[in-house]
Amino acid sequence: MITAGWAIAFAVVLIVRHSLPANDRWWVWTCAFGLAMGLFGLWYVPFLKRHRARLAARRGQLSEVPDSSPSGSEVADLGTAASGVPIPPTGPDSGYVSRESGSNTVSSTETPGRSTKS
Repeated sequence: MITAGWAIAFAVVLIVRHSLPANDRWWVWTCAFGLAMGLFGLWYVPFLKRHRARLAARRGQLSEVPDSSPSGSEVADLGTAASGVPIPPTGPDSGYVSRESGSNTVSSTETPGRSTKS
């Protein structure tokens, strides 16, 4: 919807650009950039959602495959992998609780550098 608004604004500004004062012709580039960013967003958001769905499916497949790897509590006891990278505990007894609610909004606690205090 907003991308369509930028497209309309771009068309209008292109039509009247010769009647605009020379110091106001930057609006042409503003509308062009808004349209370009909107088109990029229309391409990127579905790409991002497909990528996240593939990752979630892969994680689901990994958790369903029974193997002889250590359980979540045993992994927590191991501490780090051979590469020295800490291994987070996984599994039903790990205590991990997802904060994913399905919302597309960002909480103020998840926005770095911003304060809700005024």
